Formats: sequence, structure tokens, C-alpha cells
Amino acid sequence: MPELLAPAGDIATARIAMRFGADAVYLGGSMLQLRAGKTGFSMADIKNIAREAHAMNRRVYVTVNAYAHDEELDALSEYAQRLRDANVDACIISDPGVMTIFHASAPELPIHVSTQANCMNSAAAMAYYAMGARRVVPARELTLTQLAEMRRRLPGDMEIETFVHGAMCMAYSGRCMISAFLTGRSGNRGSCTQPCRWKYSVVEESRPGMYFPVEETEKGMALFSSRDLNALAFLDQLVQIGIESFKIEGRMKSEYYVATVVNAYRMRLDAILEGKAADVAALQAELDSVSHRPYSSGFYFGELANMPGDSGEYEQGCMYIASVDSVLHGRARITLKNKFAAGEALEVLSPGKTGRVFVAANILDATGAACEAATVPSNVYEMDVPDAVRPGDLLRRRI
Repeated sequence: MPELLAPAGDIATARIAMRFGADAVYLGGSMLQLRAGKTGFSMADIKNIAREAHAMNRRVYVTVNAYAHDEELDALSEYAQRLRDANVDACIISDPGVMTIFHASAPELPIHVSTQANCMNSAAAMAYYAMGARRVVPARELTLTQLAEMRRRLPGDMEIETFVHGAMCMAYSGRCMISAFLTGRSGNRGSCTQPCRWKYSVVEESRPGMYFPVEETEKGMALFSSRDLNALAFLDQLVQIGIESFKIEGRMKSEYYVATVVNAYRMRLDAILEGKAADVAALQAELDSVSHRPYSSGFYFGELANMPGDSGEYEQGCMYIASVDSVLHGRARITLKNKFAAGEALEVLSPGKTGRVFVAANILDATGAACEAATVPSNVYEMDVPDAVRPGDLLRRRI
């Protein structure tokens, strides 16, 4: 059975990803992860989330996918053993030297080859196989046809994991030096400042000092910024190829983003595996409800289809309103994320279902006083909700 793999930037997001249907989550620890200083889990947190995941028959993978410097090598053996003892299910690694150290220090700990390693063919995958790896995340530049050929050539115990959704880097499989060049912070060391999302101008050689904006719409055009990947419509083709794991990008994303995207792909994947028809348009509408750049099919059908005139601006169909903490007799206690008022149409997002509309009514604040609107983020409120709402569901409002 193919796996649905979700990002987790913190424990809350890991939990919500699993609740909404992720078979596994990936997260960063204290060393060599590419979201350094922002989404790193402590070893205690890794142990706790691994224990919770295993109780639900889910898996936890830890990213160790930055390229190491010599002064970091001596600490890697102990780190590998500590991750093994934390009962994580695999480590995602890009550096061949780091793979060698991990395999020698904790041979029981499975190794997955990161997409940062730019694996383009089965011979390269088999080289990693000989180093102890049992899963490869190929370079994002491969087409469906190339992935099918790689799958055909690899042994059954060398799995393939591919990205199906999320942000894409314009650099080759994410190996970009723009941030390092402009700011001294390297994306390959976990400190990308995302300069590809900045706006740029061009200067013609014979006209120094004359800056021409690179724009084709009233919002401008982000010259180096890729469209987001969205493989929902052709997920069935990836299943037919025999891909073992479908990966969603976004360890910096919110719990609402992760829940919504995981939920849509879970419903689509389940329908494929059960031989049932899925309402792909409705699931696509779910993906449109989160913050994203214009979508594309990535490189799966050939060259990346970034269209002239793309603004690179984010689009978002819904605003995350609240998480549901508890429900009793049609009344819910919620933790507010963004304000709403009585009489507004809200939607509830539950696992295995698309958004369902209801009207906000009978709002009480934390003191039990009636109020016309919930306005203070992070505060707890109470309100009427439909009978089907459960703790852990999310509320949102159409923009």
C-alpha cells in the first residue's frame, strides 16, 4: 500500500497530519536539517511523537538532509544512535558521507535518500542501495516515464518516494546558492532566506542606473519563483507506476495547511486504491482553500510549466478561523486563530470530508459572556456547531 507522507514543523502539526490521514510524518531534529532553527524537534519531542505515531500504526522520519562540514562529522555517530534509540522509522539523508556514518553507527536505522542528493537514475539509486539505503526520493526533475523506468529497474526492497504537492525550488532539486550569495545564508545548510520570492529589476548594459521592473501584470512577476506542485489530478498514474510514498512539502506550513492538503490527498488516494470514483474537482477546491502560488504539474510531464505573466503571488480561498477543542451537546469550545462574527458562514473541516457550511451563532467568550464576534486570537470561545463536529476539527471562512 502506498504511503501518504506529511510535513511536521511541530508536535501539533504532526498530530493533526496523522489525524487527517497521513501514514507518516517527516520532521527535523537538532542536526543537519534544512529548516534549521525554525522547525527542529528536541530529542524528547522526537521520542514522544514516535511513540504516539506507533500507537496509531504510523511512522516518523527525521530529516538529516543538509550537507555536512568536517567539524560536524564527529557528532553524527552519537546522533544516529540517539535517533535509533528514539525509535524513529528512518532518516532522510542527502550527504553520502553522512549516510556512511549513520549506516555504520546504527545499521538498524533505515536510510532514505533525500531529493537533495539529485538521484536521476537507477544506477545512482543502486549505489545508495549498496550504502544501506532502502528508499530514494529522486530528483524532482524526473518525468512520469522516467520514474516508471527507474521503478522497473530497482529491486522491490528499494522504495521510491516522490513529492506530490507543495512549493518547488527553481534550482536543480533545491540545490540553490542565491540565498548564500545575497545574504550569506545557505539554503543547503538550512538557512534559506527565499530570495527567489523577492521582486527584481533588470539593468541593460549600456544604460547603467536605469532599472526596468520584471513584470507582466499589475502585481508584477516573480522571475525566479516557481509555481507550486499539485499532482492530485494524476495521482492515479503515480500509483500505477508503483511509487511507494507520496510526499507533501511544507515543514514551515501551518496546521491548517497540512490538515487540508493531507485530507484532500487521503481522500483521493483511498478512492484510487478502492477502485472508486473521486470528486477531483471538489478535492481541488480544498487545495485552493489554502495559501499557495499558482499550481503546476511540476516536471512530471516534461519541462516545468511556469507561464509568462505569473505574478508569483499567493492565492488563498479560505481563512483559518479556529480549532475545535471539545464538543458537548452541540456546543464547541474553540481556540481562535482569526476573528469571525455571529451570522457569518463558516466551514468545518473533518477527516475524510470536504468543507461543510454552517452559520456561526450563540458565541460566548472565555468568561461565559455573550458576544457578537470572536476577536482575540488564541483565546477560547464557545459557540453552536453542527452535530457532526468533533474535537480536532478545524473551522474556516471563505475569503
